[in-house]
Amino acid sequence: MSGENLRDIRAFLTVASERSFTRAAAKLGVSQSALSHTISALEARLGLRLLTRTTRSVAPTEAGQRLVERVAPRFDVIANELSAFNQFASNPGGTVRITTSDFAAKTVLWPKLSHLQRKFPDLKIEMSIDAGLTDIVLERFDASIRFGDQVAKDMTAVRISPDIRMTIVGAASYFENHPVPKTPSDLTHHACINVRFSPRGSVYAWELKKGKRDVQVRVEGSWTFNCIYPALDAALAGFGLAYMPEEIARQHVDGGRLQPVLKDWCPTFPGLHICYVSRRESSTALSLIVETLRYEGRAR
Repeated sequence: MSGENLRDIRAFLTVASERSFTRAAAKLGVSQSALSHTISALEARLGLRLLTRTTRSVAPTEAGQRLVERVAPRFDVIANELSAFNQFASNPGGTVRITTSDFAAKTVLWPKLSHLQRKFPDLKIEMSIDAGLTDIVLERFDASIRFGDQVAKDMTAVRISPDIRMTIVGAASYFENHPVPKTPSDLTHHACINVRFSPRGSVYAWELKKGKRDVQVRVEGSWTFNCIYPALDAALAGFGLAYMPEEIARQHVDGGRLQPVLKDWCPTFPGLHICYVSRRESSTALSLIVETLRYEGRAR
């Protein structure tokens, strides 16, 4: 049914209910002449007279009464559903599934979304900790968190953090028995803590950059994890060098528990983004989460 027909039937139902063009026009916010023209046009399209008009009253014809009985309940259902959606918009609910790294979950998502969920208790948030590039359509996620340079071209992305500077750190106890690396190639002679982001993927190669020189170093060590925070714990325990976002290590560096190395080789990556397939397909709850996470500051 076209939007024109829906509008005209709503006008007819209002007149039939009010039994008055004057009251119906006031309720609909239109003039009496415009309302009369709408009803006449509907009758012409249907080829039926729907209302009997006298100088004192308006009443449905037999055909009009039949239309009222068949259509009015359905319009009531639609009105109730729209009311429910309006309530949902003011108090979003439902489940939003997000795949994210532990770093993004701890430093960005949890601080902001925990407050959001308290405000909207019907909102349910499911976080899956996985730093791999999960196919959110295949795995039925609503969104994923990725660095800016990992965003696929067919996805909508909104920045949620400043750019991320990386660091390489080791514990003081580790350097009691090992020299400080001076060049990226020195890393191959050190015990390093690896990260494998995807069970089916390879161990992550440390990305280093100095000027125009880009280097990827595959390191060796006794420990491999699939997320960053256990790697931090291993580094603090003196098991070797770890490569991670500077923000994670900062308090331990400031406290003297970790020592950064190769600082002039540590790159800065584009900030974290929340990514989803299409803005047109996003739910009210997801839109609220996106706006809550949106980063308004400068990239760096």
